[in-house]
Amino acid sequence: MLLGLLLPALTGCLVHTHSVQQPRMPAIVMSAAADELVERINDNSHKVQTLKASVGFQVSVGGARKGKVTDYTTLSGYLLLQQPEQLRVLGLLPVVHSPAFDLASDGKNFTLVVPPRSRAYTGANAITRPSPNTLENLRPNIFYDTLLIREIDPKDLVERTMETTTRVDPVTHVLLGVPEYALTVGRRKEGSQEMIRERVIHFDRTTLLPSGVDTYDDTGTLQTQAVYGEYATFGDQRFPATITIRRPVDEYQIVLSIQKLTLNQPLPDTQFTLTIPDGYTIKKLD
Repeated sequence: MLLGLLLPALTGCLVHTHSVQQPRMPAIVMSAAADELVERINDNSHKVQTLKASVGFQVSVGGARKGKVTDYTTLSGYLLLQQPEQLRVLGLLPVVHSPAFDLASDGKNFTLVVPPRSRAYTGANAITRPSPNTLENLRPNIFYDTLLIREIDPKDLVERTMETTTRVDPVTHVLLGVPEYALTVGRRKEGSQEMIRERVIHFDRTTLLPSGVDTYDDTGTLQTQAVYGEYATFGDQRFPATITIRRPVDEYQIVLSIQKLTLNQPLPDTQFTLTIPDGYTIKKLD
C-alpha cells in the first residue's frame, strides 16, 4: 500500500527505466505424454549394451563452503561400459600419456589405482560413511548413471511437468528460451501417498532428447546433477558431445568431452578387470 502511494510522487524525478532482454523462443516444440518419455528412456537403455569412448576429463573441486575452486589439468582417457553394470574409466597424464588413474567396477565393488602415487583404493559402490576428502566419495555409478540413463521400472511412479530454461547462444549472444519437460521418477513412501523423488530427467522439447538428469537421495537432497551439452553424431548414433557432472554436496564438478564413441561393440570381461600392482598402498573406502 505504501509503495503504491509513493510511486506517483517519484515519477519523473527518481525513476530510471531499462529494457529487459526477452528470450527468443523456438518456432516449433514437440509434445509427449509421460508414458512416451518413459518409453524413450527405456528403449535407449535397451539398445545400448556396450559403450566405448575416448574422452577428456576436466575436474574442478571447491565451492562456497570451501571458499575457493581448484581447476585441475585436463586429462585424456577412455570410458568403457557394459550392461548391466560393468565400468572401466582410465585417465592419462598429459604429454607422457601414462595412466593417471584407472577405475574398474563390476557394479557392486570397485578398484581404483593411482600409479603416480603408488596407491590403490577398494570398496563397495554404495557409500556407507562419506569421507571428508570429497574425491574419495567418487563412485563408479556417478559415471555409469550419467553415460547411460537407467531404465524406468514399471513399478516406479512418474510425473511430467513443463518448464522453460534460458541459455545464451555462444555465437550470436542472443538469449534463447529452452522449453523442457521434467520427468520425475520415484516411489511411493511406505504408509503414505507421498512420492519419494529419486530422479528428475529433463528433456529438450525441440528434440525430445534428454538434456540432463538430477539424482536425489532418500532425504530429497540433490546428490548428482548431469547436464548434457549439444548432441553430436557418432556413426549412426546421437550422443551428447559434453557431459557435465556436478556433485553439489561434495563440491566438485567433472566435465566429460566425448571425442570418439562406439556403441554395442563386443567387450571382453578382461577389460573390466583391474589388478593392483605389488608394492602399492591400499586403502579400503566405506
